[in-house]
Amino acid sequence: MSGIYIHIPFCKQACHYCNFHFSTSLKYKDDMVDAICREIELRKDYLIDKNITSIYFGGGTPSLLSEENLDQIFNALSKQFNWSAETEITLEANPDDLSAEKLSIFNNSPINRLSIGIQSFAQADLEYMNRAHNAEEAEHCIKNAQDIGLTNISADLIYGSPTTSDETWIANIDKMIAFDIPHISAYALTVEEGTVLHHFVNTGKVKPVDESVAANHFDILMERLHSAEFDHYEISNFAKKNHYAVHNSNYWLGVPYLGLGPAAHSFDGVMTRSWNLAHNPNYIKSIQSDKLPIEHETLSTVDAYNEFILIRLRTIWGVDIKDIESKFPDQKDYYLRNIQPYLASNHIVLEDDIYRLTNSGKLIGDKISMELFAE
Repeated sequence: MSGIYIHIPFCKQACHYCNFHFSTSLKYKDDMVDAICREIELRKDYLIDKNITSIYFGGGTPSLLSEENLDQIFNALSKQFNWSAETEITLEANPDDLSAEKLSIFNNSPINRLSIGIQSFAQADLEYMNRAHNAEEAEHCIKNAQDIGLTNISADLIYGSPTTSDETWIANIDKMIAFDIPHISAYALTVEEGTVLHHFVNTGKVKPVDESVAANHFDILMERLHSAEFDHYEISNFAKKNHYAVHNSNYWLGVPYLGLGPAAHSFDGVMTRSWNLAHNPNYIKSIQSDKLPIEHETLSTVDAYNEFILIRLRTIWGVDIKDIESKFPDQKDYYLRNIQPYLASNHIVLEDDIYRLTNSGKLIGDKISMELFAE
């Protein structure tokens, strides 16, 4: 069981909050696809298990790919890896790209799941974030995708924006429920250093993010989606039964995956991570010379323990003390000692030897993880 992530580093325009690797110039798009396909050949032996359970096109904006681009990538994957109609194949898409023609291309391809960057159904929110789509497109793209048969949809929302009132936030959630979206990812608006939003906040051009507003929105989100029978299976992810994201779940459960394209990360499932150069022209040039532009990192036992705590505590699967005993026996006493205050404060509950965050714990999940880190 393995996964494949493909990074498509192009966008029509830059969202003010985004700090991912991308370019708004499409000059190298076809060259990039050629390079990714060559990287597939060069790294065909990275995954020991070539039976692929998930393929994920992320970015950037993968919905900018043409039919020819997608065919080329799928053909290259088919030559080196085993995947089937049961494999979850997700493509991230922006609403403004989802024309009838584009949806038809996706529906006739191996893609069987869309991850749509809605972010909000409110125009003021979208303008604050500098999204390329408008409120009308946000609604129409979901209906159009469902009408054509693409019903396995994950949609993103962003909360905590100064433009998002409680009423607006509730309306956003309720529209998702009304559309019968089976998977919802929701993220607090974060002002990342080096982004346009960071500059605007520092210069007083826009209002800063209020953490208390974001915390209240998160409480509303958990309550309303619980009432709508969504499982809160990871801090930022909610799904109906049988609609957990296979790809992201694999990340959280330590399944090996291969990352392709500039800035893409890979994990061998044991102790080694690697990542590609985050520079489009240099990535392409290196691959054209049959040189992999990759850096590697071998995790220490302490690093692996810290990462395990950080990732697993965020999920519905929680931290099983038996995993600590088998994988990190030297950290067991440290873990049990430092978890006690959060059990006492009801931020964490213990059930059948598994430690899980409560709703109040989810609000400070990263803080709790850091308190449990070993040095």
